[in-house]
Amino acid sequence: MPTQLTFGIAPLTDSAPFVIARTEGFFAQFGIDPTIQVIRSWSAMRDELMSGRCHAAHMLFGMPVANAVGRLGLNGKPLVVPWIVSRNGQAITLHKKYSGEIKGDAKALKTVAHEKRDKGRPLVFGITLPVGTHAMWLRYWLASGLISPDNDVALITIPPPQMVTNMRMGNLDGFCAGEPLNARAIAESIGFTAITSQQIWADHPEKVCVFTEEFAEGNPEVVKAVLKALHLASQWLADPANRDKTAEILSQPEYIGGGKDTIAQRLNGSYPLGDGRSVENDASPVTFSGNGANYPQHKYAIWWLTQMRRWNMTLGSPDYAGIAARVMRSDFYQAAMQELGVTPAAQDFSPETLFDGAAFDPAKPEEYARSFKIHSIRTE
Repeated sequence: MPTQLTFGIAPLTDSAPFVIARTEGFFAQFGIDPTIQVIRSWSAMRDELMSGRCHAAHMLFGMPVANAVGRLGLNGKPLVVPWIVSRNGQAITLHKKYSGEIKGDAKALKTVAHEKRDKGRPLVFGITLPVGTHAMWLRYWLASGLISPDNDVALITIPPPQMVTNMRMGNLDGFCAGEPLNARAIAESIGFTAITSQQIWADHPEKVCVFTEEFAEGNPEVVKAVLKALHLASQWLADPANRDKTAEILSQPEYIGGGKDTIAQRLNGSYPLGDGRSVENDASPVTFSGNGANYPQHKYAIWWLTQMRRWNMTLGSPDYAGIAARVMRSDFYQAAMQELGVTPAAQDFSPETLFDGAAFDPAKPEEYARSFKIHSIRTE
């Protein structure tokens, strides 16, 4: 089996399992000689994986799902997810000029959004990819306040490392991104955290480890070796005693760079929001392990498809169950965990409820997609 593997990661805190698997020797333990390649945009991450220049990638959850319905671009190869890398840990940041006026409730932003829309100068929000997690958290939050993300505001795609700079330049009223970008906006007195993604949906899936289906099917032993290393790295990260070391490692220039303290704050779960509010002992900070966190649940892909459907990103009603089964490859996960002697998690099709009280039943995805007052589904 190939032992020299290149892993593409974004310079974000939730890339930690890949970094720690390298620095703490977990990849080496399973015969992998890793190269970590930092890639600064999600479209470039897609290109590197599709071309084979990267063997595996740290990706937004929505990317492989969008790829399955032809919305990732390039008409690329099928992608598979055998491992959820992280849960939680993202946030919506607003420009400091809204501090004190707007907090976590999007309804407080509705009047401003509609006034600016009517004047032809809509609020502008940065997202990292139209089909990515950040786009969906932002869309869901805006719509909860009766703000249409398609009609009332402007959404523009900006690579993650450029978010804070664009807000500083006055190009953005807000953005949704991963850490440490939200914490950095506060540290630089540019913005404040309106709401975290875990407040929108506690323990939601966020980043995933992705392979092309072709590579995974042709190299199952390699995939299992990667998952075993990520498992040990994720367990290591789950120990609170390792958080400061994690922040120190991630702050090195070859990974994320920037200040160690900015990274450590949100890893530790106690942090300022930048507008006088703060979070103490966050019950759901970025999570890497435990309680089946890494299991590639089919229902998460189904939820993603409901939101793509809601925002007119699919051609009609998609094959919810069929796409989820092809993309979310629990067979690799289960085989790797069994070989490690770890009792694997199992498929869970129980309903999920987000912060607005809307219950998602994975057995009724089309009904759920159509249930929202704010949507962009065209009459068919």
